[in-house]
Amino acid sequence: MLNRGPFTILLVEDDPAHAELVIRSLGEHPLANHIIHVSDGEAALDYLFKRGDYSDMQDASLPHVVLLDMRLPRVHGLDVLAQIRATPALSIIPVVILSTSQAEQDVARAYECHANSYIVKPMDFVEFTKLMREIGDYWLGWNYHPWS
Repeated sequence: MLNRGPFTILLVEDDPAHAELVIRSLGEHPLANHIIHVSDGEAALDYLFKRGDYSDMQDASLPHVVLLDMRLPRVHGLDVLAQIRATPALSIIPVVILSTSQAEQDVARAYECHANSYIVKPMDFVEFTKLMREIGDYWLGWNYHPWS
């Protein structure tokens, strides 16, 4: 691995079982990381814009990657992505869409909104865990970040 960390990952996932798998898998990753989990799109925007419950985090660094579900309560994942891309200070953050949808229109819409990657969540526990490790390897280990 090229990078050393520690890395901050913003996980935006409303399914508690999926969130637990991601947190557990990435928590076992050899690279040091800190996972912030929020369960809806509004909380994700609050975290990124340091408002609401996160207003006391003015000195906190940006996440190194956002793992974003599409179908979220309060604010849809693609609307979160659009606001990230429309904000110069946030637009450099890699955003990986994690979705159960394989629909072509969902994939196309995500890339039209400038997602960095679109990954379909496997239903199999072993495959899901393997995928999370590979995501960690790539986005945290091999990928360079402008603020690393």
